[in-house]
Amino acid sequence: MNKIRLNKGARRLLSKGGIMVFTKDTKIREITQHPSFRGFGHLLFPLQLAFHPEETVQDVTDSNHFIWYSNLKTKTSLEVLNNLLDRAQKNEQIFFPIYDEDEMVKDPSKRETGLFYFKGKEYEKFAVINAGGGFHYVAALHDSFPQALALSQRGYNAFALIYRPNKAYEDLAQALDYLYSHSSELKIAPDQYSLWGGSAGARMAIRLGNKRELQRLTRTSIEPANMVVSQYTGYSSVSRDDAPTYANCGTNDWIANWQVMENRLKNLKKLGIDSQFRVYKGLRHGFGVGKDTVAEGWIDNAISFWEKQINK
Repeated sequence: MNKIRLNKGARRLLSKGGIMVFTKDTKIREITQHPSFRGFGHLLFPLQLAFHPEETVQDVTDSNHFIWYSNLKTKTSLEVLNNLLDRAQKNEQIFFPIYDEDEMVKDPSKRETGLFYFKGKEYEKFAVINAGGGFHYVAALHDSFPQALALSQRGYNAFALIYRPNKAYEDLAQALDYLYSHSSELKIAPDQYSLWGGSAGARMAIRLGNKRELQRLTRTSIEPANMVVSQYTGYSSVSRDDAPTYANCGTNDWIANWQVMENRLKNLKKLGIDSQFRVYKGLRHGFGVGKDTVAEGWIDNAISFWEKQINK
């Protein structure tokens, strides 16, 4: 039998059941300029790092592109991108701007924000996930999209926030106001949510998880988060207004010291705030969902902690 040889263009976009899917050889421009992602495709990759449009998914899935991160997986990136593509091609709305048109006209930088929606069950709890990037860029493809997809696959509604690194807290507050105000249309539970984040994104989650900060930064009457998930951050302050917290880190993290994280959670417990900490031997900074590592499955532990807070 003769083997069918695919040319480079065919290898970049393969057909699966009549629907084109991205492959490891798909170029960045073929994704960002895809008709199904019109108006927001450029937000799938870090704006601040300006990946070359001719690079492929496999090319950019490394720590030279996603600086400060580890355990990057091409397969995981493709799973996320093809999930978004599949749903978009089925006319499902996968992206929501958080600012209205008038606000974006007055401040064009607000066009660089929004929520990628990974849909779970109707009227189920929701999570907002903030990727890290040192407040320099937003590493969503590795540090928030995979977590959001995993949550949606377990029935939870998940929103990965694309924010402006220099106005991160403002954008997260706006995202929460947007979700609260549009909860009926989105069919999500407005008063049952959690805030997740890694590295800089964890600092965002911790701060907006604090009752006083939430009230100060938001404009709606949204309730405080049921819990915060904090991955690999050296944030150490505590307050009686902080949310119950699930946290994890690796022992080889050269940015966030796991002992600092552990001490913070111990201090939360002293204030009567429930917390749970997991440290993973050998893992470095930014391991994400922990695929193929000792941390794999941590998301299910975090979900159990979340459910525990709701059922109290």
